[in-house]
Amino acid sequence: MHFLNEGDKVEIKGSGKNPYLIKKVGGVVSCSCPAWRNLGGPIDNRVCKHIKANIDPACLLPQAISAMSGQQVAKASTPKLTKTGKISTAVAGAVVKDTAPPVLLAHKWEDEDPTGYWMSEKLDGVRAWWDGEKFISRLGNEYHAPEWFKAEMPAFVLDGELFVGRGKFQQTVSTVRKLIPDDAEWEDVKFVVFDGGWFEGDEPSKAGTFEERMKYLKIELEEHSANLGGLGYLIEQIQCKGLDHLTQYLEEVVGRGGEGVMLREAGSKYEEGRSKTLLKVKTFFDDEAEVIDHEAGRGKHKGRLGALRVKWHGVEFKIGTGFSDEQRRDPPKIGSKVTFRYQELTNDGIPRFPSFVTARDYE
Repeated sequence: MHFLNEGDKVEIKGSGKNPYLIKKVGGVVSCSCPAWRNLGGPIDNRVCKHIKANIDPACLLPQAISAMSGQQVAKASTPKLTKTGKISTAVAGAVVKDTAPPVLLAHKWEDEDPTGYWMSEKLDGVRAWWDGEKFISRLGNEYHAPEWFKAEMPAFVLDGELFVGRGKFQQTVSTVRKLIPDDAEWEDVKFVVFDGGWFEGDEPSKAGTFEERMKYLKIELEEHSANLGGLGYLIEQIQCKGLDHLTQYLEEVVGRGGEGVMLREAGSKYEEGRSKTLLKVKTFFDDEAEVIDHEAGRGKHKGRLGALRVKWHGVEFKIGTGFSDEQRRDPPKIGSKVTFRYQELTNDGIPRFPSFVTARDYE
């Protein structure tokens, strides 16, 4: 039996030619075998036969130990075929919990007149909602931040991003998704605020206009910033004077390694769901797609993932770039959601030069 400390990995012989990789990351012991990847339920209570046979239970989380003893075994969700022979998406994909916050989501900017909108840098961090006690994702899952990180956070709601720095999205995801937080890693994280100011359970739309909320946050957050903890800063808002101003600001942001610009309509209320009061402006685009198949790799990628076949707004295409070696060995499972980046659409409406960004399994 193997005892795994945090970060340890061990190869186990499987039924096929290639061994399976069992590793411990964020307290979770996982296996690269298809059975573990296709199990339903939270990843922290998944146990496959390879883990049962080879891993010392003392290094597992309590919920995984319960699963091993048969008290809480996560069952695999077998994809169901429709009459057309296609896999039904009803058994896979992201699960939105009852605890999901009423987040405001952006539309893409499509040449609307930006005059009067508030501009801010679009961060490449992880969207997070502070409910007065904890950080949760837009799907309702908790991000397990250290207690010291939360110590000086206010009692009211904040909408923002957990952010390490420009170009460090994967580092941010790796840090915040761990069930047992790593203090040293969280020291690099700041919670950057771009909205909020009401209390959990209150109606966000009644919290005043955007300008009123920003004024309230600026005053209130200064009180907490003396002992920062995880509270980073209220993101700078600049009122746009017109298209030339937006273009100049976008060039400045991209020039210092930023992703793009967010536009917020002046006088707007906070509302749940996707709204034209919030627009994202980028030199490239990104979106989410559903994984519908894995294509085997060739050459240097033989025996690993070659490309994901995905479905996006009724269009199917392949994503073959942007993956790490680990992601090619253990790709996002069929039915899950992934974020991809592209430059523009072809005449057929297919994203040009699509590149993998991340699996949406951290939310």
